[in-house]
Amino acid sequence: MKNVYAVDFKANVGNYGNLVPLETNHTVPFSVKRVYYIYGVPSEMRRGFHAHIGLHQMLICVHGSVKILTKTPFEEEIITLDSPTTGLYIGPMIWREMFDFTEDAVLLVLASEHYNEADYIRDYAKFEVMAKEYFKEAK
Repeated sequence: MKNVYAVDFKANVGNYGNLVPLETNHTVPFSVKRVYYIYGVPSEMRRGFHAHIGLHQMLICVHGSVKILTKTPFEEEIITLDSPTTGLYIGPMIWREMFDFTEDAVLLVLASEHYNEADYIRDYAKFEVMAKEYFKEAK
């Protein structure tokens, strides 16, 4: 799917534990301006229900597991994040929903920009119109 792909991070494993380095413009394909994490989500709860106009994100489930639905007007995919060494890159104009959080899930999100409500598309019908135009121009 365009603007969505998995990234495998190299873990440094040793007697003192494990370390996974995340580096801006290297292992993370953009400059990081905001970091947040989501936890304590009831298993029956779905989150997200939006796309971004220009934001790039890397989602990493650092503990537990969560499923991510990614969608364009032309295709959709469900990805399970269940390892702290796997990230999911989500670029502009991708609808996303997060669900099936395990009780212990912690979803870390790295974002290319500071929070900006104007970058969110929360209406699916509006998203479809904008994304069809975006992906037509991106060909």
